[in-house]
Amino acid sequence: MGADHTRPAPSTPPRVRRILVATVVPLVLATVVAALVLWPWNSPEPEAGADVPRYHGTVTRVVSESCPPAPEVPEGAGETGSGPCGTVSVRVDTGPAAGQQVQTPIPAGPGAPRVEAGDEIILVELTDPTDPTSSSWNIAEHQRGMPLIWLAVVFAAAIVAFGRWRGVAALAGLAASFAILLAFVLPGISAGRSPLLVAVVGAALIMFVVLYLTHGITAQTSVAVLGTLGSLVLTGLLGTLATAATHLTGFGSEDATTLSMFQADVDLHGLLLAGIIIGSLGVLDDVTVTQAATVTELAHANPGLSRRQLYRAATRVGRAHIASTVNTIVLAYAGASLPLLLLLTADSRGVSQILTSEFLAQEIVRSAVATLGLIAAVPLTTALAALVTTAGHDGPPERTGDGTPATPAARPAPDRAEALEALGAGRPGPAGDPQPSPAARKWWPDPDRSTDSAW
Repeated sequence: MGADHTRPAPSTPPRVRRILVATVVPLVLATVVAALVLWPWNSPEPEAGADVPRYHGTVTRVVSESCPPAPEVPEGAGETGSGPCGTVSVRVDTGPAAGQQVQTPIPAGPGAPRVEAGDEIILVELTDPTDPTSSSWNIAEHQRGMPLIWLAVVFAAAIVAFGRWRGVAALAGLAASFAILLAFVLPGISAGRSPLLVAVVGAALIMFVVLYLTHGITAQTSVAVLGTLGSLVLTGLLGTLATAATHLTGFGSEDATTLSMFQADVDLHGLLLAGIIIGSLGVLDDVTVTQAATVTELAHANPGLSRRQLYRAATRVGRAHIASTVNTIVLAYAGASLPLLLLLTADSRGVSQILTSEFLAQEIVRSAVATLGLIAAVPLTTALAALVTTAGHDGPPERTGDGTPATPAARPAPDRAEALEALGAGRPGPAGDPQPSPAARKWWPDPDRSTDSAW
């Protein structure tokens, strides 16, 4: 599929392929059957509320004015924000009033958009309930459609330019992930299904689709799939034990509390576990694919490595990967929870009380459980990859004509002079460039070699 895949990795022995197929295919079928059973076929449609009409408009003029004096408030009641004050002239671009100029007050208050002439904004038309013929206009927010489209185009172009066909496959996998989340996971939880069960099945669906679509149907990908699935199950078990031991209810955030008001039948404790599993999947994919690829590359770089040596060498790579990934997970959760962390600085309670409170304890549990699942993924995936990579290469030793074991010839030690000559010679280049000596050519690796999977 890609032009750089000039020489695929040697094929896996047929016996190993049959074992992988016999292991992975039932798991895929079980996941599909579970998804069909849990699918929200008769999920109720959300009730249509009285939506306020929203129209596109363009700011043509902003006139600022002095704000009237604020009324006195009782001491200790808190200060209310004032200003800015004035009017905004807006040309309506869509709706029944398209082409008309309307006047709106300058948006004020926390989170209010700041507008200037030429800004493209969203207008809402508010009708007076006592007089349906009277209406007023207000600015709701800026139009963000076009900037988001350009950002998505740059994002996709960068991935395709760097990854080529692999980049295209990665974008397709990303689209599949969102489709599964939006069509199965979220509706299934909203329909009252077990959030933990829906998350596990949804994560397995995403894993199968994304990994095989992005990396191809190979033994190496199957090893990553099995390692990811095993780590996901372990993460779910650890999350269940950790949330039970810490007595987390799932009401640790304002979003969860608000959700319970709109959908009382949602299991917030299960939703917390579902979030841990879905959040862990992306990093697990990264770790397992890296470990499987590392074992494969090590085996091709030195076919003489034993299964034990492959495992030890790849595990050293995994340790370095995990050391950086743990920091990534913690910083990702911290970045998403900055408002929450800022609240801690204004809290007058002791540190021990803050750390053991529901809203912070669930973030600690989330980070710790995800990290433990990642740590378990390294030895699990590395062991599977070493087993599959060396399968079929550890047979009985060859024998000579008289029945004695044949000892493979040891690789001759390179001559020091030849090695220095090879290091000092230039690499083969275009016509007219100095060509390397035979000794140098012998030391250069095969430029056509690639251990990438064939597409």
